[in-house]
Amino acid sequence: MSTQDAAPETTPPEPTYVRASTSGELFGPGRRSITVGVLLLISMVAFEAMGVGTAMPALVASLGALSLYAWPFVAFMAAGVFGTVLGGRWCDLAGPRLPLIVAPVLFSAGLLTAASAAGMPQLLVGRTLQGLGAGSVTVAIYVLVAQVYPERVRPAMFGLMSSAWVLPSLIGPPISGLVTERLSWRWVFFGLVPVAVLALVLVVPAVRRLGAPDPNRAAAPKRRGLLLAAFGAAAGVSALTWAGQKPDATAAIVLVVALLVLVPATRRLLPTGVFRARRGISTVVACRGLCAALFFTTGSYLPLILTSTHHWSLAAAGTPLVVGALGWSSASWWQGRHPDLSRPRLLRIGFCLLAGGALALLLVAPSWGVGWLALPVWACAGVGMGLSFPSIAFLLLRQSAPGEIGFHTSAAQMADQLSTATMIGAGGALLALLGTPATAMPVLLAVLAALGVLGVVLAPRTAVPN
Repeated sequence: MSTQDAAPETTPPEPTYVRASTSGELFGPGRRSITVGVLLLISMVAFEAMGVGTAMPALVASLGALSLYAWPFVAFMAAGVFGTVLGGRWCDLAGPRLPLIVAPVLFSAGLLTAASAAGMPQLLVGRTLQGLGAGSVTVAIYVLVAQVYPERVRPAMFGLMSSAWVLPSLIGPPISGLVTERLSWRWVFFGLVPVAVLALVLVVPAVRRLGAPDPNRAAAPKRRGLLLAAFGAAAGVSALTWAGQKPDATAAIVLVVALLVLVPATRRLLPTGVFRARRGISTVVACRGLCAALFFTTGSYLPLILTSTHHWSLAAAGTPLVVGALGWSSASWWQGRHPDLSRPRLLRIGFCLLAGGALALLLVAPSWGVGWLALPVWACAGVGMGLSFPSIAFLLLRQSAPGEIGFHTSAAQMADQLSTATMIGAGGALLALLGTPATAMPVLLAVLAALGVLGVVLAPRTAVPN
């Protein structure tokens, strides 16, 4: 590590804000339409995540084999990497207006393509379009928050954004399970189209009222080759997933080539020092990747564990996702009410809960496991995410110059997508090698728990030294 990395791990005191109602600043005449538009866009992505994840076991059984389970997730996240880079760069150069309009259109096109899929290739095309839209819109939302909301109300805004997951969390998994069982998984995608259209209709007027980027602000640094690097990273993750499911000589060659492409591409896309956990923004980005990989990978495979190993219905298997998302929303709302708390400390507590959740699921995943334990365990993990994600978002904006908000936000989102896609792909490889979720998932959960422990160690380094 460099001298800068070796600086004493002292957490600087964060400002204590006067506690006053922020509802006027979030929903006042100047920001009401923008706040509502952001919440609708978040809800659009949340409904997709909660609904499609629950329907995935039936979807894969209809179009392919269990060994293909990881591919719809990986296609979504790999495309999200490219969409995130494109959206982040555009936001730094010209503001978030265009990404906030184009992204929902791409997302809707992906829903229609997936809903009408006759086979796995068309489904993957649809998931790719959804990933492009979701990646672009997410980074644009964070840039919008930095542009519109003062720092003192950002914790409350991030808490409100997490609360936009409440309704999708409550009704998404059970409705998705019932619709899949009674009608078809196709209606899970068709049913999301009106949500995306409504979000677009209500966001466009608010976005049109946004001012142009401040001409006096610092210009965005020139970064050449970002889109090419993003394409390489997306292709590399996809190739790793393919190679992990085919243990032969050809797969070994593909694995080596994928790593040769992925490693330099990732280094280009992320801030310098991420892999060395350099104090400050680099470790903030690294922590985003760690907590996302742990939580979202586990959430992707939890319905499969409960349906295949414990023979739960699809509707019942979505219940842990509900309580996990509610725990996330509740903890996020709580931290928004306490803007004076140390965000690095909250992040460390969040990682403790996430690591503990992954370890506790080792009592659920095997054939001898206890299925109902998934409910309280995943509720606690959700609380961990509710403390971690808003803290990361706050630290990210606080440590970013105006011309770098898009790059840093897209880097954090890419760390999220790449790490999650890699771990989901690893889960798919374990399924292909070991045969059943009861034997493969305990191995994956042990690895994910180790990521959580690493996050506990790194969390204090997200603070900038005095």
